[in-house]
Amino acid sequence: MRGYSILLLAGASLTLPGCVSTIVDVATLPVRAAGKAVDLATTSQSESDENRGRELRKREERLGKLERAYGKQRANCERGDEESCEAARKTYDEMQAIIPTLPTEPEPKP
Repeated sequence: MRGYSILLLAGASLTLPGCVSTIVDVATLPVRAAGKAVDLATTSQSESDENRGRELRKREERLGKLERAYGKQRANCERGDEESCEAARKTYDEMQAIIPTLPTEPEPKP
């Protein structure tokens, strides 16, 4: 009987570390899942800065395209094309709406 107990104890000691590991994994799973959800739900400062920079570049690119189109439309308008005059007015209005949303360069110090 004593030999059987020792054999049972030896077998249990070999399987117990696996069980403890599984129990720890199961116990910490909700905490890890909640942490992952918080990470996905929040935006870090660097991500926020990247998004702001990306949006700013898109507005600057749009303003550049509008300025080029406006120059062509103005040239055609001066040659007497009324449709180009109307298009130039609309383009100018769109440019004026974008300009206030762009940051200004700081004044150089004397």
